[in-house]
Amino acid sequence: MTDSPDEWREILRGWEYPEDAPTESRRERRRAKKAHYRGASRRTAQWVREERRRDPITPTAALVIVLLVLVIGAGARLLWPAGDPASKVATSTASADDKPAGTPSPAPAPEPSQDPAAVDMSDPAAVAEAAVRHYLTRNPPEDGDHTAAVRRAAPYMTRSLAMNLSESADPAYGRLVSRGGISTVTTVDVRPAGAALPVDTPLRVWRTATADVSVQGYTDYTEHPTLQVELMALGAEWRVSRMLGL
Repeated sequence: MTDSPDEWREILRGWEYPEDAPTESRRERRRAKKAHYRGASRRTAQWVREERRRDPITPTAALVIVLLVLVIGAGARLLWPAGDPASKVATSTASADDKPAGTPSPAPAPEPSQDPAAVDMSDPAAVAEAAVRHYLTRNPPEDGDHTAAVRRAAPYMTRSLAMNLSESADPAYGRLVSRGGISTVTTVDVRPAGAALPVDTPLRVWRTATADVSVQGYTDYTEHPTLQVELMALGAEWRVSRMLGL
């Protein structure tokens, strides 16, 4: 078996490296690279088998064989780069453009026209006025359904009331849609509920709220709904817990 360093250098100088890879396409380069690896591995294995039959391998010879395989792999990587920069840029661009151009972004939910921080939440009348104004102000083409009005009024309501209104049908909203209308609340008059409803307590009060609602649609008109509003104390603030007369 060959053990002399000079003889191994002679073998390496005589090793036949593959010719330059074809440049037709990346697929052709990959195929040529795989074919070269398979051929080189097959020839190396055959050569090792023949040498072993001639003479048992020595540690020095084993190290030279490993170096020979590494040299073959390095030569293949130089001839067939892992990928052209242009192809990488094209792949990155395609990934960034995977999202369809026509995919609409979700429409933002309508925001209250009045900042809750501007309302005195310690005043039951102010809280009742804000809740009624936001709930009765409606724009069906933008809102989509009556739950948008509930979301606008929710900062002034208890969570259970807002959930109940969202899950229940609103006949007034259906009438507004059928008339092609958009409603705007101009004024809300809040007064004590009177003897017909329970008396005020430190934790619960009732108020009567009368709104002037201007509707613009197929026919312009004005409504004057009157609602009986119950408010509940939550710490130092009040929230509307019930609305009767919707």
